[in-house]
Amino acid sequence: MSRLAGKIAVVVGGHGGIGGAIAEQFAAEGATVYATSRRAEEREVERGTGELRARRVDASDLTALEAFFEAVRGEVGRVDVLVVNAGISEFATLDDISEEHFDRTFGLNVRALLFAAKSAAAMMPDGSSIVLVGSIADAIGTKGYGVYGATKAAVRSFARTWANELAPRNIRVNVVAPGPTDTAMMAAASGAVRETLTKLIPLGRMGRADEVAAAALFLASDQASFITGVELPVDGGMAQV
Repeated sequence: MSRLAGKIAVVVGGHGGIGGAIAEQFAAEGATVYATSRRAEEREVERGTGELRARRVDASDLTALEAFFEAVRGEVGRVDVLVVNAGISEFATLDDISEEHFDRTFGLNVRALLFAAKSAAAMMPDGSSIVLVGSIADAIGTKGYGVYGATKAAVRSFARTWANELAPRNIRVNVVAPGPTDTAMMAAASGAVRETLTKLIPLGRMGRADEVAAAALFLASDQASFITGVELPVDGGMAQV
């Protein structure tokens, strides 16, 4: 049986890379998936036993984000599963960090995530699930990514708090934390950077977007019905051993 049959899912940042893989897997498992992106071509297509509804939304624009959730409420009335994946990662050491860099990174990675969760939770029935896409960068102190790592630490903290706050409604909140993953964003890195990262991964390779999506699917589904407040690393052991 499909693990998300009949569910209404929203994937904020659901076009390409990890978010796109999550949206595709959720639809294949029976969900009606609203997948947002600034670059999405608005369309509706069947995927397996579910449906993928792409919507063009800039998650950093809170007015647009709120309007999107109101549109979902008007169309289907509820959200059973929320995934927030929208985010940016830009290199800047302490000497180079600017207000613009800080505001841009926290604005999308933290502020947008917070208000997406608030909007979705307001129309979630009891027993729903929230999966936040974090990163092992929240704990490993990667040089040049201090602001990015801090945003992901904030995501981890939100998950703990919201897991407590939403527990009376049996709404679970968890984090999937990828390590280096072979997406278009990573493909833009130099060969030297990719080789350096790969050497740090015990399994000897980068992750795939579909592997991260599989972890998100598990946390979103009833198979994880007694799991809340956790961070599930998908990093080939990079930050674990």
